[in-house]
Amino acid sequence: MTSVIFMGTPKFSAPILSSLIEKGYDVLAVVTQPDRRVGRKHVLTASPVKQVAVAHDIEVLQPQKISGSDEMARAIELAPDLIVTAAFGQFLPTKLLKAAKVAAVNVHASLLPKYRGGAPVHYAIMNGDKETGVSIMFMEKKMDAGAVLAQQAIPITDQDDVGSMFDKLSDLGRDLLLETLPKLLAGEITPVPQDEDKVSFSPTIKSDEERIDLNLSAHMIDCKVRALRPAPIAHIFLNGVRTKLWDVTVLDETTEMAPGSLVSHDKHHLAIATGDHGVLALNEIQPAGKPKLSITDFLNGTSDALTIGEQVAE
Repeated sequence: MTSVIFMGTPKFSAPILSSLIEKGYDVLAVVTQPDRRVGRKHVLTASPVKQVAVAHDIEVLQPQKISGSDEMARAIELAPDLIVTAAFGQFLPTKLLKAAKVAAVNVHASLLPKYRGGAPVHYAIMNGDKETGVSIMFMEKKMDAGAVLAQQAIPITDQDDVGSMFDKLSDLGRDLLLETLPKLLAGEITPVPQDEDKVSFSPTIKSDEERIDLNLSAHMIDCKVRALRPAPIAHIFLNGVRTKLWDVTVLDETTEMAPGSLVSHDKHHLAIATGDHGVLALNEIQPAGKPKLSITDFLNGTSDALTIGEQVAE
């Protein structure tokens, strides 16, 4: 039986771990991020990967930082055939990677060498890509730079956001990993080095990137809204109030008004001008200090007069 140490943290990783268990791999231990406090009540919560491990009585290691930790020493002591990672969230020292008797492999949610880094799905949607995918790759010290063992693409629709794509890519990664590992173990795969001339990066989204630039086209604003949903959520300032944008629609019309101007409204509708003469309808928003609201509920609850052509958003 092939032994595995699995390393991962979020919802994306959990089905991949479950599939390894179900297929009879001997998962010696799971390495995941420490429990975090989540929600308004700050409830201490185990990661989705830890929850799977606990349900199957698998040893769980939770280092704050893997490098030089007691947990790393334990993983090395276990001497697995494979180390499999999927969105673990930390760099792995070379010493740990070499502890795998056969290989250390990673399930990465992009078509490498495109979008190395921690937010590949966000960037694929934000940039308006028509497809993304999963790469199974050897791990090495340099971030996401290892040779690719297998790769498969999947379309990005105009309705997809990060949440829906993570679900699709998790399933795709699970299936592709299960298809790839037996071939790897049998020596039937020729790894393909990444083309360094085609490398691009997807660093973690910074807080200042969450604000929408209304000079962008309506299409690219829609892409960014979906790229930041369900977290961390894009925002604008609407009538001076920081307002999260949960859902928008690109309208099939144009305007000569300046970006941020009010193009049209009624009791169920509010549309603003964007760059490239576009028009964007705001469907679901969340003003600071308030719950998420449909645009109808928002307009019903505001006494502010709205005038066509005035600057209402920035």
